[in-house]
Amino acid sequence: MGMKGKERLNKVIVILILTIAAIIYIYPVFLMFMSTFKSFGEVVVDAIALPKEPTLENITYVVKKIDYGNLFLNNLYITFVGIVGIVVFSSIAAYILDRNRGKLSSVIYTLIITPMLIPFQTIMITLLKAMNIIHLDQSKLGLGIQYWGFGAPMATFIFYNFMKTIPREIDESAHIDGASTLRTFVSVILPLLKPVTATVIVLDVMWIWNDFLLPLLMVNSNNRTKTLVLAAYTFVGQMNTKWQYAMTAMTLTVIPSIIAFIFLQKYIVEGVVAGAVKG
Repeated sequence: MGMKGKERLNKVIVILILTIAAIIYIYPVFLMFMSTFKSFGEVVVDAIALPKEPTLENITYVVKKIDYGNLFLNNLYITFVGIVGIVVFSSIAAYILDRNRGKLSSVIYTLIITPMLIPFQTIMITLLKAMNIIHLDQSKLGLGIQYWGFGAPMATFIFYNFMKTIPREIDESAHIDGASTLRTFVSVILPLLKPVTATVIVLDVMWIWNDFLLPLLMVNSNNRTKTLVLAAYTFVGQMNTKWQYAMTAMTLTVIPSIIAFIFLQKYIVEGVVAGAVKG
């Protein structure tokens, strides 16, 4: 077998492995989607079978029961607040740390990204108490602000590594023209961060939109502040679970984020490729 033959075989093997992995991950989502159109009896009798008598009753019931429109707006608001804070603070932090390299900046950078190694479960009780003291618990705005802290370490790490690919001469030229550091960042550097900013936005939107544990702790006691994921959990009971409604609620919850990912996934690739090419 020649070199080209081996390369072709390797490519086929890689594609086969990726296809199998994709099927394994997609299959549960497919079952969830199929359960949306089944009655309770069909779900219980054969969860993996296709709907024998497809129905839209589950969707109409769930949309009305959980007040889908209001909860969708809650998700949208929380996600928007979280994303804006993460992008703004992380990009500025990465810029300042990269343009002022030294021992102190290295220590600060390490302190910023270290929280990525700390499991959320170890601090959630302390966090809940702290948010209660400053009156940011049971608040959509408070929940969005909390995502700044949890999302900033990873976002700063991504921005910082991309920032190193931007020549410092660009800053010097802007300063010669009389631009301040802030003006240089906003007018010159930030537009150059477009690919990596899109990557951070897509990844964090997927995370915040579908997050469960933090909203459960912070906004679960009030129906006006609940998120879609929490509403889906209300159909799961200790004695009896209405699986057809639970699966329908989860489908309606994840569909917006899946659609967003499908249309925005190219920006993830662009961000990664841009950093690789410049680096």
